[in-house]
Amino acid sequence: MINYFYDCYVILNKVYSEKAFLKQAVSSTFIEEKNRSLTIKTVYGVLDNDALLSFYISSLTEKTPKLAIRTILKIAMFAIKFLNKHEYAITKNAVELCKKLGKNGASGFVNAFLRKFIKTDFNLPENFIDNLSIKYSYPKCFVERVVNDYGKERAESILEHREIKTCLSFFDINGEEYLKNKEFTYKLTPYDNVYFVNSFKRNEDYDKGLYTFQSIGSVAICDAIDSCPKLLDCCAAPGGKSVRLSYKCDSVVSLELHEHRVELINEYASRMGRKNITAICHNSEELIQEFKGQFDAVLCDVPCTGSGVVNENPDIKLKDFSNLKELNITQLNILKTASAYVKKGGYLYYSTCSIFNSENIDIINAFMSDIKGFEICQIDSKIPHETHFGTNAFLPDISYGVGFYIAKLKKV
Repeated sequence: MINYFYDCYVILNKVYSEKAFLKQAVSSTFIEEKNRSLTIKTVYGVLDNDALLSFYISSLTEKTPKLAIRTILKIAMFAIKFLNKHEYAITKNAVELCKKLGKNGASGFVNAFLRKFIKTDFNLPENFIDNLSIKYSYPKCFVERVVNDYGKERAESILEHREIKTCLSFFDINGEEYLKNKEFTYKLTPYDNVYFVNSFKRNEDYDKGLYTFQSIGSVAICDAIDSCPKLLDCCAAPGGKSVRLSYKCDSVVSLELHEHRVELINEYASRMGRKNITAICHNSEELIQEFKGQFDAVLCDVPCTGSGVVNENPDIKLKDFSNLKELNITQLNILKTASAYVKKGGYLYYSTCSIFNSENIDIINAFMSDIKGFEICQIDSKIPHETHFGTNAFLPDISYGVGFYIAKLKKV
């Protein structure tokens, strides 16, 4: 059991201390294979409940423990409270981990803390915002934004929804037949050859390009884009949308700011056998003169907070959501720049994986005020959504656990 604790600690330390993304931290850490599933469940669970676990620590201590000790305590508290692990065994392993990490002096504190934690009934704050923040383990500034955008009752419905679904896309083979043959349990989605699959583990067929992982939100965004001869995908890494759109567009040009992420697009396209995708390293805020008026459709899936995909990426909860002005400026700049690339009669698409109005409808309103010659077009989506002034907002409590947004603008 100590190895399981240690593996969890190493991964979480990379996230908390080194500011690594969770998925990168997991992939770069050697994990004892027999405990892999439990380790992954634990690190995701700790991050998903970080605010709540931090509340427990602050409630039971006068002085905040150092980061390493806080991490050990969070692993232990999660195992006790959410995994129903034996309290004595967890406490013992937490103490052993302290010693393994050379923190013998803290072992007595950890032992005493966990014994106190086990016996304590915690009362959540009475203030509405603080209560939701701790109850659903979101940063206070995150909760404030959701309440401001959707009201108190709807905000709680959005925050409490924690559904996570593994979504598989198939292109060149019959996905349902494949899943049946492999004896996987699955559910249909509203999209052809796209399935929610239970307990799916990646196998060698992934490397062969027989299937790929793609969130239902990403699929829905691509579904909203009309087939066309020439499409530009701004901010395209890691390439999932470019690949899907390459099946409905004759050619796809994919822009990405960072060279190493351009490689991700090329690797994705190569794995899926797509030869009509051209990836280019470029800052999408900066105009490419020769691209002006050259594309039938342009997709701006802009950098965003990721507030709509927290269920899949719980480390997003560690972000600071208090000030989004710089991010909003970048989002609007990309949309304005990309608008110059659209042919007359062509379409400009704007999307995010965010639920915040400041990243969604507010950006569209600002764009429409500054750039003339575009009109909003209604999008018929196959999954439940809300319509915000002709644009589509998808929210976790009605849209399969994910939140995202898309607007379709026609150059008239």
